[in-house]
Amino acid sequence: MNTARQVSKQTKAQAVAPISIDENGVLNNLSQSIQFATVSSAEDANLNAEEFRRLHQLFRRAFPNVYQRAHEEIIGNLSILLTIPGTQADAQPILLLAHQDVVPIAPGTEAAWTYPPFSGAIKDQFVWGRGAWDNKSNLMAQLEALELLLKSGFQNQRTIYLAFGADEEVQGLRGAAQIASMLKQRQIRLHSVLDEGLLITHGMLPGLDAPAALIGVAEKGYLSVEITVKAVPGHSSMPPNPGQSAIAKLGKVISYIDQHPRPLQIAGVARELFNTVGPEMQGLNKYALTNLWLLRPVVEAQLRSSDASRALLQSTTALTIVQAGNKENVLPGQAQAIVNYRLLPGDSSSAVVADLKTAIGTLLSEAEFSVRALPNAVEASRISSHRSLPYQILQQSIKDIFPEVVTAPGLMLGATDSIKFEELSDHIYKFSPVHANDRDLQRFHGTDERVSVSNYLDMIRFYYLYLSRASRLE
Repeated sequence: MNTARQVSKQTKAQAVAPISIDENGVLNNLSQSIQFATVSSAEDANLNAEEFRRLHQLFRRAFPNVYQRAHEEIIGNLSILLTIPGTQADAQPILLLAHQDVVPIAPGTEAAWTYPPFSGAIKDQFVWGRGAWDNKSNLMAQLEALELLLKSGFQNQRTIYLAFGADEEVQGLRGAAQIASMLKQRQIRLHSVLDEGLLITHGMLPGLDAPAALIGVAEKGYLSVEITVKAVPGHSSMPPNPGQSAIAKLGKVISYIDQHPRPLQIAGVARELFNTVGPEMQGLNKYALTNLWLLRPVVEAQLRSSDASRALLQSTTALTIVQAGNKENVLPGQAQAIVNYRLLPGDSSSAVVADLKTAIGTLLSEAEFSVRALPNAVEASRISSHRSLPYQILQQSIKDIFPEVVTAPGLMLGATDSIKFEELSDHIYKFSPVHANDRDLQRFHGTDERVSVSNYLDMIRFYYLYLSRASRLE
C-alpha cells in the first residue's frame, strides 16, 4: 500500500484540483488514533484524560498545516475547537463536528475481537478497532482533508470551525454543549453544520437496488419516564386480592404500555424519504410508495413489521428497567419501571408524559401511581430543509464521490452533538460517508468495529470536496 492514489472530481460550479493521498500515511494516522483508548465517562470528566491528550499530540504532529493556520481552543478540559479564519470576515462560518471519545468494550467480549479492540490493526483491507467507525474515521478524515487543502494553498472564504467533543457518547455536556454556548456568546451565526449521522446503506430499503446515502435532516428526541405504583406492603403468607399487589399493578401498567405504542405516521421526514426513493425502487414497492393516497394502509402494515421502519415512523416506546421487592417473602410497597422514548419531531416530552398519565389513570386511581420525567430529556430537533443550498452542496459532494448512490433526506434515530447547535444555524445535517449493510450495523458499538481502507480513502476525498465547496461563497 505504498502508492499514492489520485482523484479528480468536477463540480457543477468549478473544477477541484486533483489530490494525492499518501495511503500509508493516512492509514497509519487513523491506526494510531484508535490505539488511544479515549473512553469517556459521564461521572468522571478525567477518565482516560492522558489518552485524550496523547490523541491531541497526534493531531499536532500529523497535521502541521492545519495547526499553523488554525487557532486551537481546549474546551471543558479535553474537547477541541479549531478555527481556520476565512478571507471574508463577514461571511457566515461553517462547522464540522466529530467526536474523540468512544464507548467501552463490553466486559467479557475482548477475546471475540478478530484483532485487539485498541490495536488499530490494518489487516485484510480494513482498519480495525474501537472508534474505527464511531467516530475517529470521520474525525481523522476531516483533518486529513483539511491538511491536504491547506497544503495546496487553498484559501477558505468562510471561516471553518472544527469541533471535536470528548464526551459525545455520554451526552456531550462538557464538550459540544460548551462549544455551542461559547459560539453563541460570541454572536456567531453558522451557515451550516455537518456532523456524523446516517450512512450509505446497502440493501436496507426493500425494492431499492442502488445504495442509499441518507442525509439526516433531523434527529429524534430522548425521554425516560419513571413510573411508580403503590400498594400496601405485607407478608407473602397473606397476599391481597388478585391485581392488588404493587407488582401486579405494575404488570398491568407495563402490559398496557407495551400494547399501546405511540401512533405510527407516514409524515414529515419519513414522507420526504419515501417521496425521494420511491421512484428509484422496483416492482410493487415503487408502486406502493408512489401511490400512498391509495395504498397507505397496506404500506403502513408492511412498515409495522420492521423494527427499523417503525423507529422511523413513530415515537418509540421501550420498557428498559423494572424494580420491585428485595425479599422473597415480603410484599413490596411499591414497584417501578423506566420507559425510554425516542421522540419524533413534532412529538414533545410533555405530551408523552401527559398521555401516559391519562392512560395509567384508566387503570389505577390517582393515589396509586406517579409518573416522573427523568432529567436530561432532549426534545426532537427541528427539521433542516432538504431544498436549501447547504443541503445541495452536501448532496452534490456525496454524488461526486459516490456516483452510484441515491441521496435522500432521513431521520437520525440516535443522538448527536449537532443538536446542541440548533440556536446557531438553520442548516444542520447528519451524515457519515460510510458504507454499511445489516451485518455492519452489528459492529456499531459492538465487536469487531472496523472501516475498509477503500471507504476511508473515499471519506477523505468526500471531506476534501465538501470543505472546498462549503467554505466558498455562493
